[in-house]
Amino acid sequence: MTGSVQERPYSQYSATAADVVAPMTFIVPQATKPVLYSQAYTGGEPEFGFETVERHVLVADMRAADGSFTLDREGFALRTAPTAVEDLYDDAEVESAYYAEVRSLLKTELGASEVAIFDATRRSDGGDGARNKDGNRGAATRIHVDYTAASGPQRARDVFGDETFENLLAAGRRIVQVNVWRPIVGPVQRSPLALADAASIRSEHLVATDQLFPNRTGEIYHLAYDEAQRWYYAPDMTRDEILLIKGWDSLEDGRARFAPHTAFQLPSQTDETPARESIEIRTYAVI
Repeated sequence: MTGSVQERPYSQYSATAADVVAPMTFIVPQATKPVLYSQAYTGGEPEFGFETVERHVLVADMRAADGSFTLDREGFALRTAPTAVEDLYDDAEVESAYYAEVRSLLKTELGASEVAIFDATRRSDGGDGARNKDGNRGAATRIHVDYTAASGPQRARDVFGDETFENLLAAGRRIVQVNVWRPIVGPVQRSPLALADAASIRSEHLVATDQLFPNRTGEIYHLAYDEAQRWYYAPDMTRDEILLIKGWDSLEDGRARFAPHTAFQLPSQTDETPARESIEIRTYAVI
């Protein structure tokens, strides 16, 4: 979203051998509010109450920026952060050792006093997807933001409780929703993540969409296409690297609040290319 945070020229990061032009899936705006019926709601594949359109866009190599992307300017950041957890498919190990690593990492990265973790999701674009407690998950192939201006604070209320949430804001504390995305195996050579520079996203192109679950209705953003949008990815991500992705920020002072992202197909990938396997941890950091 446009604001006071300084923007940088797209051309500065669009001249490396790893830059690609690839198709990505955007929502088609409509008169009524779009609805997404989740896998948990349908009991099978998710269902979509809206149309999408595929556009070919330039996805630039973010490594050319030499690590200078930030959560507050672009809405995402690439970091080297090795994990001591050997098996990221082991739920017990993830919820103990890996959660502790994530909390420590975000406290250091953001200067957070508290990090609340409320979800872990594995994804794969191979076979039936990656195993999770609530079923298998494939790669997310529609451009989206996990939360909106309405659902970001509501989910924080659910996590912290209404009273604690209100007390934090009343005390002048900042609350930021951050996803920590890591390859389970590497290097990633199929279905990497593309991320949009938040400064290149106009608010009218963020389309609020109801997401239906069996016991609640959430809200996410899908993204409509605009040629001014700037896209990046990190080629050949390894298991020792993570992407930090902002989903919501309680501050509205011109800094990035939402970072649209999606899995996309590399022109070089084939059916024989090893499947992408990843794990994402959803958090709220209190600063």
